[in-house]
Amino acid sequence: MKLYAKILLPAAMFALSACNSPSSHNSAAQPVDTENDRCGAAQYQNYIGKPLSSLETVKFATPVRAIPHNGAVTMDFNLNRLNFQGDVSGKISRVYCG
Repeated sequence: MKLYAKILLPAAMFALSACNSPSSHNSAAQPVDTENDRCGAAQYQNYIGKPLSSLETVKFATPVRAIPHNGAVTMDFNLNRLNFQGDVSGKISRVYCG
């Protein structure tokens, strides 16, 4: 009986440890990479889900592009430029520097 207890106890511990879920990371709690966020995109993430037209009344301190779904843009990369990517329905789906 002692042999079974020695085998079952580690097996049970292993099985129970598999039930633990990894801690979720909140994106708001993660530090902002200032080297890649020179345009300040982190502060505009709350615009995701809003219409691209909502940007018309906002004043920005950096160059801005509102990119409609399948819209043509230049391929030059500028970390100081703020980009608002639109989806099929005309809502902002991504905010990033570039």
